[in-house]
Amino acid sequence: MIHVIKTCWAAALLCMALAPAARADDYQLSHNQRISCSRGLAPGKLNTATCKSYTYLFNTRTSEYFRCQVSLALTRDNKEVINVQTDGGCTKKPRIFETDGHYDFDATETEPPNTNSFFGPGGYSIWAADMAAQKIRGCITISSGLGSDISKCLDMTFQ
Repeated sequence: MIHVIKTCWAAALLCMALAPAARADDYQLSHNQRISCSRGLAPGKLNTATCKSYTYLFNTRTSEYFRCQVSLALTRDNKEVINVQTDGGCTKKPRIFETDGHYDFDATETEPPNTNSFFGPGGYSIWAADMAAQKIRGCITISSGLGSDISKCLDMTFQ
């Protein structure tokens, strides 16, 4: 019986010693989701509606993030739904800060192509703040129109 108690104490001490090393990442969903839909007419009086929505998932410890998008396309004629297609996934993006910490995030995107979007589907902005210091970094990413994205970040100054 004493051998079992000693083994349990040893296991508990080992778990307490390893707990800081096994610190789990914390994730936060952005607070700024959007949805946009468009409609189109196809040959033979078919109507197609396509809706897209996106969000961002942030690792609040490492400052890495994922851009996630889901879309649904519905095709119908005057009487019935002919086809429904869905697509989506998340794409990993680089860290905003070089070191681990405790960060808070938010993000927003430009509207679909319009007069404010010169090179294609627009872009997005990411704001990240160090929750333990007066440190904020703003990043903007836009499409170059040549198949690649241009992304720049700037540390904010406080006056």
